Amino acid sequence: MYDKFSVLRLIDQWLAEDIGHVDLTAQLMIAPEATATFYMKAREPMTVAGVEVAAMVFTRYDPSCRVALQVAEGDAVGKGAALAVVSGPAQSLLTAERTALNIVQRLSGIATETARYVGAIAHTPARLLDTRKTTPGLRMLEKHAAGCGGALNHRLGLDSGIMLKDNHIAVCGSIADAVRIARQRAPVLTRIEVECDRLDQVAEALAAGADVIMLDNMSIADMAEAVRHVAGRAKLEASGGIRLDTIAAVAETGVDFISTSRPFQSAPAVDIGLDDAA
Repeated sequence: MYDKFSVLRLIDQWLAEDIGHVDLTAQLMIAPEATATFYMKAREPMTVAGVEVAAMVFTRYDPSCRVALQVAEGDAVGKGAALAVVSGPAQSLLTAERTALNIVQRLSGIATETARYVGAIAHTPARLLDTRKTTPGLRMLEKHAAGCGGALNHRLGLDSGIMLKDNHIAVCGSIADAVRIARQRAPVLTRIEVECDRLDQVAEALAAGADVIMLDNMSIADMAEAVRHVAGRAKLEASGGIRLDTIAAVAETGVDFISTSRPFQSAPAVDIGLDDAA
């Protein structure tokens, strides 16, 4: 989920950063009339994200470049799979190559890591959520990548919902007061979420009418108790220190959602290359 106009603005910045005044190698070594065809190939198994954006990089730099996508966003592919066929003026293809590969490698890395977390809780009803702990300037695309990996998007930004954290509550005086103020002033369809790190806070948030209660860094036992106490009267989100080796146990407590930033912060870029069609 991303806006193409906004992506084009990003691509302009990326290309300007990489090219500088001129691509010396391409301009000096490649004849202007030369054409080429390359295959964008996966060099390891992955979940694809950002191949459409990579295609836009080539056509943004030179509209005469042609990109034929061979896969869709969110597809799981094996080593050697062709993601796209890229053809056109050789100078342009070689100038835009690194920028296009950088973004598809980064986004596919996030999607691939996200898919691992989603797979670890597939035996439960819990759904994985992403977070706002994204690379500055790339949130729209990184959250798109998380969606390609099977996660649901949490808040896109601070204007996407109300999250009452401990400092907000401290300033307002109590969870009850914070929820009351939010309910009075928020747009009518806006959800209100309250962060809780103790069971007594969960009870207070539920009584105050919170739509979502975040169980922050709670033990498995406390999360299970929170699920029993809330009994479906509000949505429960588990968060804080979630790892691939712990997420299944969290999901098995019965929470509705689990949020983690690890697919954004620790996912390695996958290996994708642009290979000569010959």
